[in-house]
This record gives sequence, structure tokens and C-alpha cells, in this order.
Amino acid sequence: MLVGSIFINWHRPVAAVAVLEAGTSASPVVATMPTTDSRVTKLKAYLEMHNSPLAESAGHFVSEADRLDLDWKLVAAIAGVESTFGKHVPRNSYNGWGWGIFTGASDGKHFRSWNDGITTVSEGLKYNYVDKGASSLEQMGRKYAASPVWSAKVRFFLNKIEAFEQVGVDHLAVTI
Repeated sequence: MLVGSIFINWHRPVAAVAVLEAGTSASPVVATMPTTDSRVTKLKAYLEMHNSPLAESAGHFVSEADRLDLDWKLVAAIAGVESTFGKHVPRNSYNGWGWGIFTGASDGKHFRSWNDGITTVSEGLKYNYVDKGASSLEQMGRKYAASPVWSAKVRFFLNKIEAFEQVGVDHLAVTI
């Protein structure tokens, strides 16, 4: 959730399920079980709409954000700015974030997979930016990118992902 800082994380959705424990009286034991995470569904649909090779990694974006207490949309939004969601990257690099590509360089860090890149970039943002005092997107942008409008572009995609509503066949109007 974006509230002054880009790093406030939404709670993880869970469902409480009451089960009877064997050999006890009828007192239920409450266990929490993960439910389908609407953030994953939304992010996957948004990335698919952009024909992004990152779409199948939507769950990994969300789980890494949860693990590191980052906004679940942040790393995907950066990929939107840096590579049109992974569509324009150095050959065989899986680097949709411009990670390790310094001014004037044409190539940077190569990852083994999209998930490897998501993990590395998420950890890098957490440990090298957030933990070192970058509490806003603007502060992060000053270190991450040479462009003074980088943070505004990332914020654009953060907002687009947040507001995205998938429209399926069941939502289409039919006129005769």
C-alpha cells in the first residue's frame, strides 16, 4: 500500500479453518491456510495484458515482497519502466530491471531465470536502499537511476497495477 512510503506491505490473505483434533472433545483447533492471493491474480493478469514474459512469475513477485516487507507492486513496476515488463532486455540476461547496467554500459547483471532476477532485485532494494534510509520512491530513484523522472515513471506503473481490474468474457457487453 502506498501511504507516504512505498514500503508498507498489505497483509497476506488467509482463511481460518476449524478442524477437530483426533482424540479430543468437540473443541476445534483453528488453523490458517493460504487462500488464493488476489494480488497474484491481479499482477499476473496485468502482466499478461502487456504480453510480459514475467507473467508466470507473479506469485514470486508477491512472495518476495512479503518476505522482505516491500510493496508487492514495486519490483514489477520497475520492470515496467526499465524493460517494458521484461520484453526488452540484454540477450539471455533475464534482467528486466536494468540491474547493474551503469551509465554508458549496454549490459549488466545476468540472472539464471526471471525468479532469480526478482529475488536479487528485491533483496538489493531492501538491503541497499530501504535499510539504508531510502523511505520514498524519490529517494530510491536518486540512487537507482540517472533520470530525474524515474520515480514518477515507477509510480505511474505502481498506480496502474493497483487500479487494474481484469475484464473477462463474463464482463463483456453483448449487443445485437
